Amino acid sequence: MTTAAVNQRVWTVEELHRRLLARERFQLIDLRAPEEYAAWRIETPTPGTSTNVAMTAILETGGRDDPRAALRLWAGQRLPENLDRTAPVALVCAKGVTSSLAAEVLRDSGWEAYGLQGGMSAWAAHYHFCPIVESDTLSLYQCQRPARGCLGYVIAAQGEAIVVDPLRHMAPYLRFLESRSLRAAVIVDTHGHADHLSGGRMLAQATGAPYFLHPYDAIHPVDVLSGDLPFEYLREGQTLRCGDVRIEVLHVPGHTLGNLSLLVDGRYLLSGDSIFIASIARPDLGGHPESWAELHYRSLRRLLALPDETIVLPGHFSAFSESDGAGAFARALGELRQTNAGLRMAAGDLPAFVDYIRRTLPPAMPAYVEIKRVNAGLIAADPDQADTLETGRNVCALAHG
Repeated sequence: MTTAAVNQRVWTVEELHRRLLARERFQLIDLRAPEEYAAWRIETPTPGTSTNVAMTAILETGGRDDPRAALRLWAGQRLPENLDRTAPVALVCAKGVTSSLAAEVLRDSGWEAYGLQGGMSAWAAHYHFCPIVESDTLSLYQCQRPARGCLGYVIAAQGEAIVVDPLRHMAPYLRFLESRSLRAAVIVDTHGHADHLSGGRMLAQATGAPYFLHPYDAIHPVDVLSGDLPFEYLREGQTLRCGDVRIEVLHVPGHTLGNLSLLVDGRYLLSGDSIFIASIARPDLGGHPESWAELHYRSLRRLLALPDETIVLPGHFSAFSESDGAGAFARALGELRQTNAGLRMAAGDLPAFVDYIRRTLPPAMPAYVEIKRVNAGLIAADPDQADTLETGRNVCALAHG
């Protein structure tokens, strides 16, 4: 079968990601079990166009011995009532096999339907490097992992690279660095992550680059145990250099005690987990929401003192609608002063801010304590355990409002 023929029948994860960033209208049918869909799903640009129809339920009503016959019966009599024939339908399952068969049956019934190649497994491992700026003196790339809503960065100049908040899978970074003929000079984690497994130490080992972290975040905040991981200290006021580009280290505790932001070339703020596009970071994952909220308040006010034209590049996003026209998650600080509810609260008084934090905290994920243990080097996780720990999107931000 030719590549063109395949492309008529499936969407790759790259194609799906492009459509999500472009906010194209399509409908999605997720064929996994309801509990899997509830825990983690692909969010479509248009509300109400993602539907869960478990394949097990289709087989129960149409006969387990002939999946194709069961799907034909479903396509003819039991499709979700809100499906619109004028919009494409993407079908998703765990590995991409069942969804491809279901898409084929829907096409036979006259629908424009596509399976997701590789299913949710491929979506979980998809990375995209989006250029923020590319010039003779500085290149800056945003590494997007859409399945988790996680963002990392590569700062590049004169053949050197500083990799910031590398995500779990190492291979995409190594391929990207090789494709740009870049040598990894420094690896940085802006904080001890709770929502995803850091690739920082593995990438440092693979490239020979030193791994930097604030020393406060080498201690597990719940266990109060010092982590077992080699790292270089990164503190307030230090300066990193990538070629001739100067990167200023800002200690902005709140989300964690060692939380850092990096100011690149005086213009680009890699905010880590402090300022996001639509919200701000939560300060409760160490178990001290009241005292850390005050730290968070003071850190945010410090960042708010930066010039309006500073471009904020966050560590996470909550929805694809937060991307800009170029597909990047980036905003000028002056704009965020007006649109970001958390920043508006941080511009006010401390008691109101702490009350706002208290009202908008989402539930914490139990896996986050374990992820922090892995990232601190206290325990190890094999690939299956890592997949389980990273199920679902991050909830490092406050609820909007």
